[in-house]
Amino acid sequence: MGKNVMVGQSGGPTSVINSSLAGVYEASRARGAEHVYGMLHGVEGLLQGKYVDLSQKFKTGLEIELLKRTPSSYLGSCRYKLPDWREDEEPYKKLMALLEELDVGYLMYIGGNDSMDTIGKLADYGEHVCSDIRFMGVPKTIDNDLMITDHTPGYGSAAKYISVVMKEIIRDATVYGSKYVTIVEIMGRNAGWLTAAAALARGEDCEGVDMICLPEVPFHVDRFIEKVRVMQEKKPSIVIAVSEGVKLEDGRYVCELSDDPRRVDAFGHKNLTGTARYLAGQVERHLDTKTRSIELSTLQRCASHLTSRTDITEAYQVGGAAAQAAFHGHTGEMVALRRVSNKPYQCVTELHPISEVANLEKKVPLDWVNENFTDMLPAFLNYARPLIQAELTPIYIEGQPYHIYCPEA
Repeated sequence: MGKNVMVGQSGGPTSVINSSLAGVYEASRARGAEHVYGMLHGVEGLLQGKYVDLSQKFKTGLEIELLKRTPSSYLGSCRYKLPDWREDEEPYKKLMALLEELDVGYLMYIGGNDSMDTIGKLADYGEHVCSDIRFMGVPKTIDNDLMITDHTPGYGSAAKYISVVMKEIIRDATVYGSKYVTIVEIMGRNAGWLTAAAALARGEDCEGVDMICLPEVPFHVDRFIEKVRVMQEKKPSIVIAVSEGVKLEDGRYVCELSDDPRRVDAFGHKNLTGTARYLAGQVERHLDTKTRSIELSTLQRCASHLTSRTDITEAYQVGGAAAQAAFHGHTGEMVALRRVSNKPYQCVTELHPISEVANLEKKVPLDWVNENFTDMLPAFLNYARPLIQAELTPIYIEGQPYHIYCPEA
């Protein structure tokens, strides 16, 4: 078996995905890997022969520390869907030939749901051709929708960002005391974990958001407007957190009611922006009130200035655990986090077959939502609050956070 390692990053970036890369790198080097190669732009870039030798990139501990504190994907990313090898074997042959040429014995892929689909297909093909290469999945997604794992690295920091920003929006939106509806659009295609995090803004110093709308609950535009009307009778200025993926009972996304064209990615996912803008327009049209729509968009993914220390630490741990498992002969599995306790908070890593994760989605339990489906219950707060604890601030130079980046990516 080859002694070298290949690692890639795929899907949407996060503020801690590079911490997982650091975990893979350091664990692999500690176990004797002479070279740790990084795919440039994921498996799509590797198919084009694009990679770098990370062993030549990271020479000091400071560079690794900078990597852990740098947001987004150091190696670049992709949204590339590998075909079924039974229908098209050529991409697999090309990848295996390159891995053999580089004497790679272990391949780690850091990503979310679609990335686990990729690593599952590679492991399956590796078994088909009796390859000795070990393929391991490293979880990553701000959406927190991977099955099996208690939560995903990336979610805690995004949740922290959302809760902080919502507190600031609430302070801003309520300053005039006049009728005002602010609708904040938060990422989340089919699972509302990020939108639910808006509930964390409530505390002794903040009244919290007035309504939370999750994609798990069928959405009715008319009922939404009526809820806003009733709320404004008691409180003129209200703030609402809405998932970009809220859907009507017929399955259409609310944002599809607007006239904006919808692009589709390689996995068939529609672009969902515009939900808050559409709803704000409907509220203003039907009620005598000013409105504002805010799209957090990509800001919530890579806010390294609000990274959760818990999140960045666990991201590093799952990367290291994946490398360790691969070196011990595991393949076709993903590292998951299992919560041992809440007080004190403690999670451990464990392994699960990719088949238990790929192409499946973990939704927000509806028994964590109040009976009106407008707010989160203590069960969710107890689940999410430990994930946003503590901070790991960037290294600042001349007032700006200092990042490390790969010029080739």
